[in-house]
Amino acid sequence: MNVKKCLTIAGSDCSGGAGIQADLKTFSAHGVYGASVITSVVAENTSRVISVFNVPVSEIELQIDAVFEDVEIDAVKLGMLPTAEIIVAVAEKLARYKPAHIVCDPVMVATSGDALSESGIDKAFTEHIFPIADIITPNIPEAEALSGTEIRSLDDMIKAARIITGNGARNVLIKGGHLLGDAEDILFDGKNESIFASKRVDSPNTHGTGCTLSSAIAANLSLGNDMPTAVRLAKNYVTEAIEKSYTVGKGHSPVHHFYKLWS
Repeated sequence: MNVKKCLTIAGSDCSGGAGIQADLKTFSAHGVYGASVITSVVAENTSRVISVFNVPVSEIELQIDAVFEDVEIDAVKLGMLPTAEIIVAVAEKLARYKPAHIVCDPVMVATSGDALSESGIDKAFTEHIFPIADIITPNIPEAEALSGTEIRSLDDMIKAARIITGNGARNVLIKGGHLLGDAEDILFDGKNESIFASKRVDSPNTHGTGCTLSSAIAANLSLGNDMPTAVRLAKNYVTEAIEKSYTVGKGHSPVHHFYKLWS
């Protein structure tokens, strides 16, 4: 049985809705085997982040080595890389192992609004992750940090995408969920932009949507889809996972990763 294998390098969400937990659920929902490297242990729930404990860099490096020396990885999803030191270490390891696909979700802030990374890491992302990643998937605040420009409209998103690719990213998908109106995302490959639009789902259950989207893109790339197709399939998956979500906790509940499997 030829099963594709994806690796997530990200933080752990003890409440199960985002981070490593969301990534592994997403991989499984796509029929892909999931491995994980934990960069940070986050005490969080659907309402707030209580504490962030970053894993020592040496242990992160050993986790990456352990996976790649044994498992043939088809795609890597990068999530919470909370410090510049961790970003550099992860980038160096991936440059060595050269996985076929790398998807980076530059996680900086949780859905609750709490910070998940040290300030100023946008420079580290630009210098070390952009050169090796196939696609960067920032939301509006993250795209503003990475581009140094304010985003208030679709035109602003396109401008920011051009800046980010101009700084070395091969593809950038700016997620428009923070803007009003329909949920419109912009994919830009340095030359052409594509708009992926869906009707906005009126639901508070959005915990882990960014993690889920990026891991779905990684899974779809590992399955042989080209970039626009992988993005389209991932967006459709997340939209339906929000539509069919259920309440967990008192804040922003997670999406329903297994809506296709549960009756």
